[in-house]
Amino acid sequence: MAMADQRSEGRDGTLTTSIPARLDRLPWSRWHWTVVIGLGTVWILDGLEVTVVGNIASRLAEPGSGLPISSAEVTGLAAALYVAGACTGALFFGWLTDRHGRKKLFLLTLALYLAATALTGLSFQSWWFFLFRFLTGCGIGGEYAAINSAVDELIPAAHRGRVDLLINGSFWIGAVGGSLLSIVMLDTDVLPADLGWRLTFGLGVVLGLVILLVRRHVPESPRWLFIHGRGEEAEELVASIERRVADDTGRPLPPARGSITVHQRGATGFGTVARTVFRAYPRRAALGLALFIGQAFLYNSITFGFGAILTRFFAVPSGHTGYYFAVIAFGNFLGPLLLGRLFDTLGRRPMITGTYVVSGLLLFATAWLFGRGTLDAAGLTACWCAVLFFASAGASSAYLTVSEVFPMETRALAIAFFYAVGTAAGGITGPLLFSRLTGTGAVGDTVLAFCIGAALMTAAGLVAAFLAMPAERRSLEDIAAPLSAAAPGNG
Repeated sequence: MAMADQRSEGRDGTLTTSIPARLDRLPWSRWHWTVVIGLGTVWILDGLEVTVVGNIASRLAEPGSGLPISSAEVTGLAAALYVAGACTGALFFGWLTDRHGRKKLFLLTLALYLAATALTGLSFQSWWFFLFRFLTGCGIGGEYAAINSAVDELIPAAHRGRVDLLINGSFWIGAVGGSLLSIVMLDTDVLPADLGWRLTFGLGVVLGLVILLVRRHVPESPRWLFIHGRGEEAEELVASIERRVADDTGRPLPPARGSITVHQRGATGFGTVARTVFRAYPRRAALGLALFIGQAFLYNSITFGFGAILTRFFAVPSGHTGYYFAVIAFGNFLGPLLLGRLFDTLGRRPMITGTYVVSGLLLFATAWLFGRGTLDAAGLTACWCAVLFFASAGASSAYLTVSEVFPMETRALAIAFFYAVGTAAGGITGPLLFSRLTGTGAVGDTVLAFCIGAALMTAAGLVAAFLAMPAERRSLEDIAAPLSAAAPGNG
C-alpha cells in the first residue's frame, strides 16, 4: 500500500502530501457505496417532498384539512418562500462548509431539513406552514453545497462524473415516489383529510433519519483537512480508508503517483472567493451561469405548468396528473443513470454540449407538434420524457461542473452561488413568466413557453461547446490548483 510522502517545512505551515493521488487511485468498493448512500439519497427525499407539496395544494385548501390556507398560497407564496430559503441556505451553509468542513455541515443541514419537514407536518396556521417551508428550503440549499463538495472530494477521479450525475438525478426517484404516494395518502377513503398530508411529511422524516444514521459514518474530506492545518488527521483518515478499500476488494491497492505542496490556511473570505471565481476563472464562471440558467428555464417551461396543460388542453382529471408526472420523473432519472458513464469516457465537453443541445431541439420539436394539434396527453408526455431524458443528465452535469472547476477553498461557496442563481431564475422568474403563458389557455402562448425554455437550453449547450473543461478522469487539483498551492490559471 502506497503511503503519503508528507512533511512540514519550518513554521510556515507548508505541507507536501500525496493524499489526493491516493484517493483518486482507489478502486471502486463497498466503502464508496457507503458514501453514495449516506450523502446522495437525501436527494430522493427532496424529490419526494417537493412533489408531494405540489400535489397536496388542492387538499390543503379544502375544508377539513386542518390548515386555513388556499391552494394559491401553497403553490405561490409557500413555493416562493421555499425557493428563497434554498437560495439563502445554499449561500449561508456553503460559506460555513468551506470554513468549518464538509461533515459538520452535511450533518447540520440534514438535521435542519428533517426538523423543518417534521414541523411542517404539524402546521396549524398558514404562517407556521410558510415559516417551515422557508426553513426546509434552507436545509436543502445547504445540502447541495455541502454534499456536492464532499462527494467530489471523496470519489475517485475515474468515477466522479457518473457518481455525481447519479446522485443529483436520484431526485427524480423521490419525485416518482411522491407522485404515487400522494395518490394514496390523499385518498380520504384511506386516511382522514386532516391526517394524510401530515403523515406524508412524517414518512419523509423517518426515511431521513435512516439516512442520517448512515451519514454519521461518512468521514470528513481529507482534502479539506490537510489544507486547513490538520494534516496528521487527514493522513490517518486516508490510511483507514485505504485499509477498508483493500479489505473490500481483496487485492493490493495500485501505487499512488504525484503529490502536492500547500501552505495550510484557515478560512477563505467572500472577497477571495469572488475574485477567484470571477477574475481568475471568468470563462468557467460564464459556463456555470449559462448551464444553471438554461436548465432552470427548460425545466420550468415544462414542469411548472404540466398539470394545467394536461387538464386544460386534454381534459385529464386533476386527480390523475400524478400518474403522468410519475412517468415524466422516471424518464428524468433514466437520463443520468444511462448516460452518466459517458461523461467519464467520451468526456465532459461533448456530453454536456450534447445533452443540452439535444434536449433543447427536442423541446422545439415538441412545441411544433403541440402547436399543430397532433399530440394527445400520452403523446405529449412521451415527448416530455424524451426531452427530459437528456435534460436531466445535462442539468446534473451543471452541478458536477461547478463543483470541480474551481479551487477547493472556494468549492462549496461556488456551488452555492451558482445553485442560488439557477434556483432564483428557475423558481422565481421562470414561474412568473410561464404561469402567465400557460395560464391563458391559448395554444400559441404555451408553444412560446416551450420555445423560450428550448432556446435558453440550446444556447447554454453552445456555450458549453466552447467553454466546457475536459475534466474527465482528472484530479480536482489538476483541474484547479488549490489557492494554497499556486495561483490559479485563467481558464
